[in-house]
Amino acid sequence: MKLLASIALTLLLTCSTGVSLAEEKYEPTWESLRRHTPAPEWFRDAKFGVYFHWGVYSVPAYSNEWYPRNMHLTDTDVYRRHRDKYGEPTDYPYDKFVDDFTAEHFDADAWVELFEQAGAKFVGPVAEHHDGFAMWDSELTPWNAADRGPHRDIMGQVAAAARSRGMKVVATFHHARNNLWQKKAGDPGSWTGHYDGAKRNFPSVLEDPDRAFLYGYMPRDKFLDLWLGKLTEVIDNYSPDLIWFDSWLDEIPEEQRQEFLAYYFNHAAEHGQQVLVTYKQEDMPQDVCVLDLEKGGMDKQTDFTWLTDDTISLGSWCYTDNLRVKPTRVVLHSLIDIVSKNGQLLLNVSPTADGVIPDDQRKVLLELGEWLGQYGEAIYSTRPFTTYGHGPTTAGKGHFGGIALDQGYTAQDVRYTQHGDVVYALVLGWPGAGAKTLLEGFAGDGSRVTGVELLGSDAKIAFEQTDDGVSVTAPEAAPNELAVVYKLTVEK
Repeated sequence: MKLLASIALTLLLTCSTGVSLAEEKYEPTWESLRRHTPAPEWFRDAKFGVYFHWGVYSVPAYSNEWYPRNMHLTDTDVYRRHRDKYGEPTDYPYDKFVDDFTAEHFDADAWVELFEQAGAKFVGPVAEHHDGFAMWDSELTPWNAADRGPHRDIMGQVAAAARSRGMKVVATFHHARNNLWQKKAGDPGSWTGHYDGAKRNFPSVLEDPDRAFLYGYMPRDKFLDLWLGKLTEVIDNYSPDLIWFDSWLDEIPEEQRQEFLAYYFNHAAEHGQQVLVTYKQEDMPQDVCVLDLEKGGMDKQTDFTWLTDDTISLGSWCYTDNLRVKPTRVVLHSLIDIVSKNGQLLLNVSPTADGVIPDDQRKVLLELGEWLGQYGEAIYSTRPFTTYGHGPTTAGKGHFGGIALDQGYTAQDVRYTQHGDVVYALVLGWPGAGAKTLLEGFAGDGSRVTGVELLGSDAKIAFEQTDDGVSVTAPEAAPNELAVVYKLTVEK
């Protein structure tokens, strides 16, 4: 009788409210928020996304995206260059660059088409960096791309272009660092925030209230309300599928973080979305959100899903006039290594202030997409094999744990993924005609390999299975020089 009564109550609540007990609203407590699945299946299937550091900091095109901070630090090269080219920060403050952030060549549809050609499944902008300039049409801050600079709703246009192609939308937020405030009341030495050099060295720039707002110079409680308000505004207006956070989220009180998560998860439930939130360091619980590792990864396979954010360039995340771009093989091999260990990659590109994605970056994106177009079945919708792989080259663990260019992967390095009864062995280079590669991942695992093919090749692949693994022999011609994929059909 109790079971029947429980079922009846569930049906009554479902009929009267349209929401089942299993769909009860999230409350801003960790206990309630833990009902959320950190990594939805679409994210685990997607594997690869693209975003872009593009904003007012792209105008000076010097050093990196931390230009607005460093131009106020008198012991830096950025300050000296700013002083010599534009004048002292009091004469030429950061906000003067806003009018030159013209974006006249920005075409959201063309950008997203390029990202789709690159093989990305989720895309979006840096919604707001540490500098306080919002890349969406905001009612909460006058410093936004719709009202100043480009006079375009960048977030909205990119989201629309992505969804027209069936792609997911990401919005990244770095604004926890924007606030210029005293951590210890009355202690002049405790000023912190992205523009703390302005407070110490050029305090007169904060006398303009409009500029002070951009620089995050406001009471702490007002900023915390603004931090949360900006997030809810983007959620309400654009419904991103993934919200990504940079470091310094630990400075946002737990109460506000919980309020954000509950709001976002409830909004997603109401709109039939499966969303996720990423974090760095230990700023969110791992059983609620997804760990992100900057320019890094894992040294071994994990039983939890994670994300790496990395950039297509070396050094700066935003465009600079001397930006160096990685070879395609470096980006591809990093993606393969990450996926083999249960990770995903969010790759950054660096457009110019006028809205152009430079040719060297486009080339890498298109070459990456060409490879994924031919061999993507070994990446998309796969899951980790019993081992991530083997070989002499290994990535470091954690933030900034990537592979140096002079320590790149070779054909001696093998990574694995699997999908159903198929296992993919990805060899990170061409081993050479007739070369034998021992797939050690099959050593003593009890499975029987019934067939082997080399994706992109019509050649019949000779193979032999022993207790040491499966030995495969490369054909005469290489289907690809960057990485080749053996597809093995397996019986357990």
